[in-house]
Amino acid sequence: MADGDIRVLLVLDVLLSAVFASVALYLGELGGLVAFTTTNLVVATAVLVVVTYLAVLR
Repeated sequence: MADGDIRVLLVLDVLLSAVFASVALYLGELGGLVAFTTTNLVVATAVLVVVTYLAVLR
């Protein structure tokens, strides 16, 4: 198996984590569980990036 460029993997990780976090926050706001704010989006994205890095890329 060929190894990919880590920079490409990290960019994809951030982008896909941001998309997932935005969808989750949007649905959470519709349900009245959480507010969709920039701060919440940044924090949720950062948490997902770290979890994904530790689980998959490390």
